[in-house]
Amino acid sequence: MVTGASSGIGEAAARRLAQLGADLGLAARRQGRLETLAAELSGSGCRAVIVEADVTDREQAEAAVAQVAAELGRLDTLVNNAGVMLLGPVADAPVEEWERMVQVNLLGLLYCARAALPHLIEAAETSPRKVADLVNISSVAGRQVRLGSGVYNATKHAVGAFSESLRQEVTRRHLRVSLVEPGAVATELAGHNRPEILETLRARFSDMERLEAEDVSDAIAYIVTRPRRVAVNEILIRPTEQEQ
Repeated sequence: MVTGASSGIGEAAARRLAQLGADLGLAARRQGRLETLAAELSGSGCRAVIVEADVTDREQAEAAVAQVAAELGRLDTLVNNAGVMLLGPVADAPVEEWERMVQVNLLGLLYCARAALPHLIEAAETSPRKVADLVNISSVAGRQVRLGSGVYNATKHAVGAFSESLRQEVTRRHLRVSLVEPGAVATELAGHNRPEILETLRARFSDMERLEAEDVSDAIAYIVTRPRRVAVNEILIRPTEQEQ
């Protein structure tokens, strides 16, 4: 199951996992995009279940996980990818942007992780692989604090702390919890910022070759295809030219 599967890293992850032979649950708010992606993946032999869901609504997140597990027969991998990045100084910032980041980046991720846990643990015990994977998509912002990214930094640091605590809790049960922390990626993520913030971001990255979503999906694929004895706890992946 991939959340935030309608674009960017989530869409690329779905394609890469389908190439590896996975059947997929695709969750996002934009059903039209999910339908287009599912049709593409189905054409290559992948079974794809689409779920229109807002993961910030706990009931919707729980129902989405339950539907994917029921329709596919089991759930042995969750890529917790849904996220938003709304930047700017703390002073005079729209508090609604903070609330949205906490709701999506943190609460949505928590809701999906909690709902998936019983399915993932069962898969680790009974599936052919005898191991399951929970991959939480964070950011370099979960490691590196920058001026103008305070609340975004806070949500991504929280994702890292949660992931490590959960890893320690379930790793003996062969549920691997992994954290992926991309740097600047050429996706639509930044496009939701206010115009003045967008201008600052364009200036910051104008001379940098950013990562493509497929670079991050390659890291996800590496994590979930390791032998049962190998757990990749964390991958920090930046563009070569990115300093921070």
